[in-house]
Amino acid sequence: MQKKLFYLSLLSALCTTNLYAQEKETANTKNVVKLNLFALGLKNVTLQYERAVAKKVTVAGTLRFMPKGSIPLKKTFINYADDPDVEKQINNLSVGNFAFMPEVRYYFGKRGAFHGFYLGLFANMASYSATVPLEYDNGGTKETIPMTGKLTGITGGLMIGAQFKLSNKIYLDWWILGPNYGSSSGSLSGQKVMDVDEQQDLRDELRDLDIPLTRFTYTVTGTGATMDFKGPWGGLRSGLCIGFRF
Repeated sequence: MQKKLFYLSLLSALCTTNLYAQEKETANTKNVVKLNLFALGLKNVTLQYERAVAKKVTVAGTLRFMPKGSIPLKKTFINYADDPDVEKQINNLSVGNFAFMPEVRYYFGKRGAFHGFYLGLFANMASYSATVPLEYDNGGTKETIPMTGKLTGITGGLMIGAQFKLSNKIYLDWWILGPNYGSSSGSLSGQKVMDVDEQQDLRDELRDLDIPLTRFTYTVTGTGATMDFKGPWGGLRSGLCIGFRF
């Protein structure tokens, strides 16, 4: 009987020690790397690294990259516009972007970092490249000048989200809504030989452009045109990320 009690005590101690070691190991894994699954459908690759720095506080860095190419959901925009001229411009439109987003999160749940609902403060520093075919009327004939350039935007925002543990190492992070607002600047330029009348036709087209919330100036010469942009910039972040904790 005494031997049985001894072995039961020993087994219990070993199990308790092993459980404690597993809990301690989990507590020491303070990092999660993630891939945004929703972004893949929009031709974006978005990766995030998150690290716990306190019981309920983490810091994160997100990289987003979209190689230059046709716009996401191109067919949807074409079908919605239902206009041959708009379809032509969309087919000739090429865009790309790169962004870095640092973030600080606070988790509200009792389990702390990486579990449950959170609020995050983040910045979004993004660079966008584009090639835009600008059409204008030249004495009844449609002409096009290809405009190429970059725009940079810096915004700050608030992320509302929730993170869930799926298994020992696998997590699901839901970026529910992340509105952000800030400023942007950039320019587009194109080269084309134009006579005086054609230059004026292009100026008239640029003067009539209506770009919401953005101030822009333009210059047209006999060899091309330049557009400079400056103004407010905003956006919404959302996504569903699969993560690995280590």
